[in-house]
Amino acid sequence: MDKQPADKKPAAPLVVLSKVNKHFGALHVLQDIDLTIHEGEVVVVIGPSGSGKSTLCRTINRLEPIDSGSITIDGRALPQEGKALAKLRSDVGMVFQSFNLFAHKTVLQNVMLGPLKVRREARETVERRARDLLDRVGVANQADKYPAQLSGGQQQRVAIARALAMQPKVMLFDEPTSALDPEMVNEVLETMRSLAADGMTMVVVTHEMGFARSAANRVIFMADGRIVEENTPDEFFGNPSSDRARDFLSKILHH
Repeated sequence: MDKQPADKKPAAPLVVLSKVNKHFGALHVLQDIDLTIHEGEVVVVIGPSGSGKSTLCRTINRLEPIDSGSITIDGRALPQEGKALAKLRSDVGMVFQSFNLFAHKTVLQNVMLGPLKVRREARETVERRARDLLDRVGVANQADKYPAQLSGGQQQRVAIARALAMQPKVMLFDEPTSALDPEMVNEVLETMRSLAADGMTMVVVTHEMGFARSAANRVIFMADGRIVEENTPDEFFGNPSSDRARDFLSKILHH
């Protein structure tokens, strides 16, 4: 284990899930989930369909309420509703499978909307940040277009810029490339890799094993609503410790 340099404190826990349970009717989709995500860490969540990955991701900003247990972000418990929840959600950026952009607003307007409406920031500041972010995700030249005029990969990169515009503490990605044509997947993953390299705290649910290998600090493997295994990418892909993970990897890596 690498020792921390004397002047470098270990990263603080940013998102902490403790004994989290969630049911959909009789289905127990999250079972006693314990998970701590540290500042600047990239955690990739993988596993078979129906294992609870997306539900786990959606509980972190309370898109899915939990039945029991607790979730804290930066030391604060997730509020139930109202203004406190809206404020907390603005600390947690979310990027979905579908891009969820407003069709009647331009790309620039989509990215500016949150800081203007939720944070009530000055328009000039917001526009400067929005243009910087569009540049960062590689679509600065599309600022005045409408979402329908962009490719899927460009729309997803705009969605990432929109989430970043709120200057979140953590970014959640729920299968961000699964709705994209294969040739567009890489441009989105590259954008995410550069975010990871810049130290953004990220939780990524994905089927993209190359991204998990190259960008994750830690891989979480879920099956049947439980965390079965968590490890570094090298250990997880090279030497999985559970039969479930070995079985899963053999199916997806050797087809």
